[in-house]
This record gives sequence, structure tokens and C-alpha cells, in this order.
Amino acid sequence: MTVSGIKSLSMLACMMAAIFIVDGIGVASALSREGEEIDNRHRAIAAYERKDYGTAFPLFQAFAKQGEAVAQYYLGIMHAEGRGVPQNFVEAARWYRKAADQGNAIAQINLGVMYDKGRGVQQDFAEAIRLYRKAANQGFAFAQTNLGVMYDKGRGVPQNYAVAVFWYRKAANQGYAVAQTNLGVMYDKGLGVAQDFAEAVRWYREAADQGFVFGQANLGLMYGEGRGVPQDFAEAVRWYRKAANQGHVFAQNNLGIMYDKGQGVPQDFTEAARWYRKAADQGYAFAQNNLGFKYDKGQGVTQDATEAARWYLKAAEQGFAFAQTNLGFMYSEGRGVPKDFAEAARWYRMAADQENATAQHNLGSMYYLGLGVARDLVEALKWLNLAAAGGDRTAVKRGYFVSGNMTAAQIAEAERRSQAWRSKKSLPVDSN
Repeated sequence: MTVSGIKSLSMLACMMAAIFIVDGIGVASALSREGEEIDNRHRAIAAYERKDYGTAFPLFQAFAKQGEAVAQYYLGIMHAEGRGVPQNFVEAARWYRKAADQGNAIAQINLGVMYDKGRGVQQDFAEAIRLYRKAANQGFAFAQTNLGVMYDKGRGVPQNYAVAVFWYRKAANQGYAVAQTNLGVMYDKGLGVAQDFAEAVRWYREAADQGFVFGQANLGLMYGEGRGVPQDFAEAVRWYRKAANQGHVFAQNNLGIMYDKGQGVPQDFTEAARWYRKAADQGYAFAQNNLGFKYDKGQGVTQDATEAARWYLKAAEQGFAFAQTNLGFMYSEGRGVPKDFAEAARWYRMAADQENATAQHNLGSMYYLGLGVARDLVEALKWLNLAAAGGDRTAVKRGYFVSGNMTAAQIAEAERRSQAWRSKKSLPVDSN
């Protein structure tokens, strides 16, 4: 038994933790303009802007040593990005700190990012928050967004969606597309605000109209699913295409799905495979699985079981349950790989442990037949029960068949194991 694995995303294609290092060229005009020094400052800025870092660096260095905050910031960004000097995060943090201590907001943001990511300094979320807050209180949208992310994710502070929304909204109202997208997600999921799909769409559109790829992808998803707007596959395709053309893997995969299903566009397996490949080549497991399925079935590409198995493996190794199930099937059938029931059972188990009902059914069958594992009717019924609870109707019939060969005690033990497995899965996970 196999599964296609081709379905639209069930979760938002949004990166909530959007933490950017901001290149603050726009604030360089804060340098004073007096006599010969102004000429050197202008020379430094002009050289930096034309990427003549060899000229810019010593000029900024001279002013930085005199305590010029903007010059100190520039030295920080040059060290952080390896512009004109070898990349050195420790030195970058040192110069950012000098500028940040003088109230330079962009240096505060970037030093905050260094603490957030543990680059050049020991990772310290509380210090990152302190620096983000300083810049956020000066009205900088980048910092307001990053501060929102910290509350959103509970990094350095107790998780607080309402406070995250507060900071996202401040940045979003300044037109910052990242914050607009994240605020849209909060309305979409009902986090910190009452769930409101129409409001989510409004904020996604604000970001999408600025060309922001995550806003475009999320807006496409809303049209595709009819959330907050009437369902409109053609409009979903339009927004997916905008994001896909910017290299957004979620949008590329979803655009492939639209071609695969003929939703909003004429059905075209070749075009579906083309978009899957674009996302798959970027390492996106969902698309790797879908491209594998195209090779498996010979849809839009020449049928090639070996190539199918190769793409399934790439996705399976990333923990993608559909691909693990499909790869298990390839091993059980000896298609594209040598027949190996033990290897099939191994991949089915990985997917089964992620609550993939098809994999649970297949693993139960392996136990019943003694293929790749020792025959064990109790384990067989346990997995078939779990598959049936997960919505696999054929597992119900197979479970009845298997239980007909078991004692009442064995059936009770299988049920006990099923319940224990479900209870274990429902326990909270310690992220430490």
C-alpha cells in the first residue's frame, strides 16, 4: 500500500522567527558635516555604497576610534558580513556594542541579533530582548518585530501572544512587511487575538502587495482554502506564482500541487513536476516526496523507480512521514531498491511513530505476516488499532481478521499497548 503524499499545506507557510540583521546605510547621514572631516565621512559612505570596502574601512576606523557611533556601527557590519575584512563575529559584536551604548538603534538591533543567535557572544535571549526593546522604544520596526518574535516564541521571556501582537502591530502599522505577515498569522491562528481570517487576509495582503514572499505565499493559501476570502484557486495560483518566482519553497510546492490537481490552472503533470523539482532542489522534504511520487507513477516525467526511491529517501531522511511510508513500500516491493522487508519495516516504523495511519497499517501487516520482523499478532493488532483510530478504514477490516486468530488475552494486550502508545504520544515534550 502506498500514499501519494500530495496534499496542500496544513499549516501556514510563515517563518515567525523572522530576525534580520539590518544594514543601516540609511542612517549614515547622521554623521556631522564639518570641514575636511565631512569629506572623509562622505568618502567612507560613498566607498561603502559602491562596495569599495578597502577604502571605506580605514576611514570608518579612524572615526570609530574618535567615538563616532555611526562609524562604529559600520565597522560592526563590515566585520559581521566580512566586507573588506575577514568575517569576525566577536569583533562585530565589540563595535556594535560601542555604537549601541551611544543609543544607535540599528547597532542595538544587530547586537541583539548577535545575542539571539550566539554569534560572537554567548547566546543570551534576555540580553537580546533588552537591546531589541531599546531600539523598539525608538520606533524601529525591525526591533519591534524581533521583540514580538521573542514573546511569540517565549525566548528569554514567558511566552505571551498578546504582547507579541502588540509589538507586531506597532511595526505593521509602519508598513513593515515581516510584521504584517506575522500579525496576519496571529489572526489566522487566533494567538493573542480573536481568530479572524478576514483580518489575517488583510495583513497578508498588505505584506504581499509590497512583494514580501511570505505574505504572498500565505495569501495564496487563504485563497486556496477559502479562509477569510471566497475560495478562488486562480487567485491562489496567482499569489503562489509570485512567491514561487522569488524562490519560496512552500509556494513552489503548492503551485506544483495546483498543477497536479488542475486547480486554478489546467492539469499539467509536467508543470507540477517542474515546480516540485524547484522546491526539492532546495531541500524541501514535502516537494521531494511529491517529486518522488511523480517518478514513481510516471506522471510528467519518465517513470523511474530508482529516481523515485532517491527522492523519497531525501525526504524520509528529514523525517517526512509520507516519504518514509513511500520508501517503506519501495523496499517491501523491491522497486527502485533491492527488496528488503526489514528495511521496509524500519521506515514504516519511523512514519508510524509520527502517527501516519498508512504506515501503522503497513507495519501491522508486517507483524502479522512476519515480514522483516518476528511474527507477533499482538503487535500487529496494536498497530492496526492505531491505524484504524487514525482514519484508515481498511485497517479496521484487517484488524477484525487478525483478531479472529487471537485469544481474548492477546486482544486485550494489544488494546493495552495501543492505549499506552497513545498516552505516551499525548504527553508534553520536554524541549530540553
